[in-house]
Amino acid sequence: MQHDGDSIDPTADVYSHGHHESVLRIHAWRTVENSAAYLGPHLEAGATVLDVGSGPGTITIDLARRVRPGVVVGIDAAPEVVSSSLGLARSEGVENVEFRVGDAYSLDLGDGAFDIVHAHQLLHHLARPIDTLREFRRVLKPGGLLAVRDVDYGGVIWSPPSAELSRWLELQHAVIAGSGGEADAGRQLKRWVREAGFTDIDATASAWVFSTALEREWWGMAWAERATQSQFASRAIESGHSNPEELNRIASGWREWAADDDGWLLMPHAEIIARA
Repeated sequence: MQHDGDSIDPTADVYSHGHHESVLRIHAWRTVENSAAYLGPHLEAGATVLDVGSGPGTITIDLARRVRPGVVVGIDAAPEVVSSSLGLARSEGVENVEFRVGDAYSLDLGDGAFDIVHAHQLLHHLARPIDTLREFRRVLKPGGLLAVRDVDYGGVIWSPPSAELSRWLELQHAVIAGSGGEADAGRQLKRWVREAGFTDIDATASAWVFSTALEREWWGMAWAERATQSQFASRAIESGHSNPEELNRIASGWREWAADDDGWLLMPHAEIIARA
């Protein structure tokens, strides 16, 4: 998440993929079932939940449905995304959720305010994930639950082989590192949580798999657009890691993968449940 403050390096911690429509389209697919199933058994009616890096709000709204009448608060750095999330919640008639603009390093929330703090695909964008996790610990009630899930791009695999997708993965690492993040965050997650002072840590993993024609079309076409039109593209070019011609080839590679009946992609995620 983006943030302000003299103690923060202004060149770091910029959301590496931005909020282009193609990015939000991918994020809007997320639900508790496909992106936070490890947390599901811990969701109880009446629980207060904070969702940091809530993006388009689909997971946040799903959390609210599962803990009502408990209240869920979604925090995101982008005002336009927060506004969109509020609209989505209203359109779906979910009243026990609110969305706010906020800073993951300095939450404008009281100590011990929440039963659960959740973050999905947030920490790999941050230069100081341990500091963020300490802030999560501050706003958790004593004995409260931390739930974090993050990708590990070093474990992404696909078929059939594609030079364009291999180059895309190299650029993912470069762009995320250039924004202050860690593309292979999944393997670091347990250590980060422990160093932030959490105990009773349960570390698991799960994966997204895209294989059916519909899944390939949705994921591949979104990334074809994202490779040339999102902040990922502008950062790859501005940093000198790529150029428009190469990004167009990568977009073509995604379209070819999506059209291939043998196409298959796996994206691994580490998951942590821990106690404050």
